[in-house]
Order: sequence, then C-alpha cells, then structure tokens
Amino acid sequence: MNTLVSRLTEEGYADRIVNDRQLARILGGSDDRRYGQVKRALKSGGLIQLKRGFYVLSQNYRTQPVHPFALAHTFIIGSYVSMETALSFHGWIPEAVYTTVSVTPGRKSKHVAHDQFGKFEFNPLALNKPSFLSGVERHVLDNQPVLIATPLRALMDIVAYRKQAWAGMGWIESGLRIDLSYLLALRRRDFKALEGVYKHKKAKLFLTELETEVFDLKFIPSAAAP
Repeated sequence: MNTLVSRLTEEGYADRIVNDRQLARILGGSDDRRYGQVKRALKSGGLIQLKRGFYVLSQNYRTQPVHPFALAHTFIIGSYVSMETALSFHGWIPEAVYTTVSVTPGRKSKHVAHDQFGKFEFNPLALNKPSFLSGVERHVLDNQPVLIATPLRALMDIVAYRKQAWAGMGWIESGLRIDLSYLLALRRRDFKALEGVYKHKKAKLFLTELETEVFDLKFIPSAAAP
C-alpha cells in the first residue's frame, strides 16, 4: 500500500474527501516531499484527484463509494443539489437522472465531466442571497453530509432556471411527470419558506399560483359527499 494511502487510512480519512491543507497536517514534512507523495499515490491509482487540491482514495481502499452529491459540493463549494436530481432523490419523478444537477452561489454555469465519477452540472439562479438555502436540507448519505433541495424548492428551481410561466398543473404533471398526490401533500409552511427566495416576478407568481391551485384542489368536496 502506498505510504500516503496508508496514512490516510490510519487517520480515518479512507472514506472522506481530503484537501491539500489536511494532507499537510496529516503528512507533515516539506511541500516538495508532500507533493512527491501525492504524485506517487496518483500514479499508482490509490489516490484520485477531483480538482486541484482535492482528492479521494480509490474504491479499493474505501469501505463505501464516494457519493456523487458529496462530490458536487466539492466541485463547487457552497452549492446544493437540486432540480431533477433532487426530485429523483425524493422519488417525485420516475426517471433516473444521470447528471448530478446543483445550484451554484456563483454567477456562471459550470459543467464537470470526471472520467471516474460522471457528469455534474451547476446552474446560477436569480436568488435573494439571504434566502439562498431556504428549502434546502442537510442529509447524511453513506456517512457523507450533503445539501439537497426539498421537493418544492427543487421544482421551483427548475421553474426559475427555465423562466417557466404558470400554465396550470398540466405542465407539472405531464411535462415533469410529477404525480398530483405529491403536490397535494405540500403544506402552507413549505410555500412560506420559499416566499423570499426568487427575484424574478415570474417565479414568484408561479409559486403563488401553485399554492392557490394546490389548496383549492385539497378542499374540493368529494363527489361522494352528501
């Protein structure tokens, strides 16, 4: 086993994403010596580079796979998983999603295609900064902390990204293939949490119209009722 790989395993970092600062603390020594160890570990395949200064051990030395959502947070620090990826995670859409889609706090879109870990997409939205993480929850997946949008936040992020105007429930049910039962399970506080998130009037109007439609449908009397 490579010396660097052995030290990371001994220090409890086998299943974690590590950066240069952590490597400096764990390995000690001069920069040149440390960089030499990193190069040898990369060459042997024991260490995999995610981006400059960030690494993971190969699956041969891990007890569980690195989760793509955790990787997304590393590629763009401060991002959160959303849109179709989050909807799929929550079971709101039937299709599998093969690109991990996130919302970035930056101003530019970014696409990452890692030869071992797949594709990642990061999209900026017109959001009010204080509300950037409203409707975003922390989850722990395979012992890895990640940030994932709630279903309503993920849906509204798609609306904001596509600049989708309200056109009734048909677009949501047919276009995104979201079952009406999921929408009817939403609560007032789910909508309230997103009131200050979006800057564009179109997205804010969509949220208002969706809330009205959902609660109108909830209180339609049953045809069987007397």
